[in-house]
Amino acid sequence: MQLNQVKALVTGGVSGLGLAVARHIIANGGKATLLDINDEAGAAAEAELNTRYIRTDVTSEDGVIASVEKAAEANGGLNVAMNCAGIIGAGRVLGREAPMPLSFFANTINVNLVGSFNVAKAAANVMQNNEPGEDGERGVIINTSSVAAYEGQIGQAAYSASKGGLVGMTLPMARELSRFGIRVMTIAPGIFWTPMVDGMPEHIQEALAASIPFPSRLGRADEFAVIAGNIIESTYLNGTTIRLDGATRLAPK
Repeated sequence: MQLNQVKALVTGGVSGLGLAVARHIIANGGKATLLDINDEAGAAAEAELNTRYIRTDVTSEDGVIASVEKAAEANGGLNVAMNCAGIIGAGRVLGREAPMPLSFFANTINVNLVGSFNVAKAAANVMQNNEPGEDGERGVIINTSSVAAYEGQIGQAAYSASKGGLVGMTLPMARELSRFGIRVMTIAPGIFWTPMVDGMPEHIQEALAASIPFPSRLGRADEFAVIAGNIIESTYLNGTTIRLDGATRLAPK
């Protein structure tokens, strides 16, 4: 699928990695509707990209179904679902004052893993009715995991579990949806520039960059967007997770 043929929805689409993907798609002639819960940033992204923002809680089944339908209507169809919505979910299993509340763990799983599945299945339900393109393709779903899925650090039990679930979900979902011509892929980014990193002291930023073998710097959102674009364009990419991390491997802490 060429980028100028893309009719996408992007969750977490008004900032960070999601916004970068939307910019990349639109800059290359495609369409991208933004799903998020930040109305102020959504209005700014709408104005910048001349596209539509739809307030969406990815954990709401009915809400996601409605938003996917609105996105398809706004785009004139739907053939790409890009899942970038997520939360950090950092916390120790045994904290200083008490064990981690089960609700904290469950909420991290619910947003990062269940939310991505919720969007994926609603999008696939729409995509299955598309006219097949090259190789019989009707659509592609791309999830955002993390290198923490493989080398979770201390304090990342909930986060790593949620991101590991996305990696584990990729192949079986790709196998199941293959009969509809729908591909499923996942990207596992390493340490990227985010608003959280921007707020860190300079020496912490430098230490993070030095931990990455090559190039020794943090990843840029536009680099993530390029990989997403390559996945969209490369029909033979299916059922796997791509690490985008400069060969970094996370230390225990």
